[in-house]
Amino acid sequence: MRHKHLLLPAARASSARPIIAVRREDLPALKAGLGAPQRAWIEANGFAGEAGKWIILPGAGGKIEQVLLGAGNGQAADDPFQAARLASGLPAGDYRFEAPPGPGALVALGWLMETYAFTRYGGKEAGNGARLVCPGDAERADVIRQAEAVSLVRDLVNTPASDMGPDELQAAAGDLAGRHGARFRVVVGKRLAAGFPMIHAVGRASARAPRLIDFTWGDPKAAKVTLVGKGVTFDTGGLDIKPASNMALMKKDMGGAANVLGLASMIMDARLPVRLRVLIPAVENAISGEAFRPGDVLKSRKGLTVEIGNTDAEGRLVLADALALADAESPDLIIDMATLTGAARVALGPDVAPFFTDDEAAAAALAEAAGRQNDPLWRLPLWRPYNALFESRIADLNNAGSSGFAGSITAALFLRRFVEKARAYVHLDIFAWTPVAKPGRPMGGEAQGIRALYAVIAGRYR
Repeated sequence: MRHKHLLLPAARASSARPIIAVRREDLPALKAGLGAPQRAWIEANGFAGEAGKWIILPGAGGKIEQVLLGAGNGQAADDPFQAARLASGLPAGDYRFEAPPGPGALVALGWLMETYAFTRYGGKEAGNGARLVCPGDAERADVIRQAEAVSLVRDLVNTPASDMGPDELQAAAGDLAGRHGARFRVVVGKRLAAGFPMIHAVGRASARAPRLIDFTWGDPKAAKVTLVGKGVTFDTGGLDIKPASNMALMKKDMGGAANVLGLASMIMDARLPVRLRVLIPAVENAISGEAFRPGDVLKSRKGLTVEIGNTDAEGRLVLADALALADAESPDLIIDMATLTGAARVALGPDVAPFFTDDEAAAAALAEAAGRQNDPLWRLPLWRPYNALFESRIADLNNAGSSGFAGSITAALFLRRFVEKARAYVHLDIFAWTPVAKPGRPMGGEAQGIRALYAVIAGRYR
C-alpha cells in the first residue's frame, strides 16, 4: 500500500511545511506580513493568487518555509482536485494544509490520485516524494482505501490485452477475493454453453477461453448487493469488425470489470455489512471460424431469444446472462458497470458517466454522492417507449435494433429486460479512460463512479 506512505497521520503535522491557500484579494495583506526578500520573490515570480498556481517561499538557509497556493477569487473551484498538482510538483518532504482548499477528504484523495503512474513496462513513479499530512476533517484510512481502489482500476485498464485476457482478469479477481477470504468460482469454456449461452457465443471465437467469474463475500444473512462488470478484454467488433481508429483503445473494454473490482475492494476492505457478490463475464470478442454472426439467434440464460443485429454490440449479450444469474436470488441491489456505448460519450463526453435506474431513492442518493465525491455521474431515463427500437421480427429482442437513436438508453433498456426480481437495479455506462490529463487524473485508465457508489452503499447499509 504505497498510498499510506504518502498520506501521513495528523500527528506528523508539527514537522510538516505549511501550504497556505490564498485568494487574490488576500494576497496583499499576506505579503505585508512577510519579509522584504519573500515579497520580492513573489513579485519576481509573478504570483498573483491565480487558482491552481503555487509558489515556494524560501526561509533561512534557502530551505522551504511555506508554500502559497492560489485560490483565485475564493469561490468553489470547478475541480475539487485542483490542488492535486502539488503532489507531483513539490520537492520531496512533508507538507500540511493550514486550511484545505475544499473538503479535506477530496484534497487528500486528489493528492494521492495525482501520484499514480503505470510502470509495469518501464517509466518512473509520478511525483518527487512529496507527502501530505491528512487533513483533520478526513478519515485517513478511508482516503487510502479509495486511492488504492482507483489505482487497482487504473492498473487493470492500462494493461494491454496481450497481458490482460480472460485468464489474467480471472487471476486479478481471484487475488482480490483471496485477500478478503471470499468464496471464488469460475465457469470456463464449453461449460458455459448450457447455462450461459450468450457469454459462450461471444467468447468462443478466441483462443483464450471465455469464462464467468463469480465470487461472494460477507454474511449470507446480510442484504445482498451484487456487482456485475463487463469483462471484454479486447473487442475487435467481431465479424462486424471495427475500424482501426475505433479498435485502438479496446484494451479498456474490460473497464466495467475493473471498476467493479475496485468497488468490491472498498466494500470488503471497509467490511460493510452486506453479502457481496461479484459477477464478471470475461471474454475476448475475436474473429475466427467459431465467431457468432449477424443474423444468428441466441438463446439467453433467461430464456429470451436475441437476434444478432451487430456483433459489435456484444457487451450487452454477456452482461445479460450474468444479470439473469444475479437476479435469480432476488438481491436487494444489482449494479452493473460497462464500457457499453459510444452514444454515452457523444451525450456526456468522457468525464461524466450516465447512470440508469427506475429506483428513485437510489437515483437521488447516487446523484448526491456523485457531487459530494467529485465523481461525476448524470441520470438518463429508462424511456420505455424506446423498447420498440430493438424489437425483432424473428426473436424476442434484437441486440442492436434498427435505429441509431438513443443508443445508451436502448442498451440500458435491453439490460433491464434481464432484471425482474432485484429490489433495485442501477446500470452505469462508463468510459473508464481519461483522454487528457487533469489534476489527480493522469491520462489513461480511470475509475468512474465507484467512489460515489461506495458512498451510497455505505450509507444504505449500516
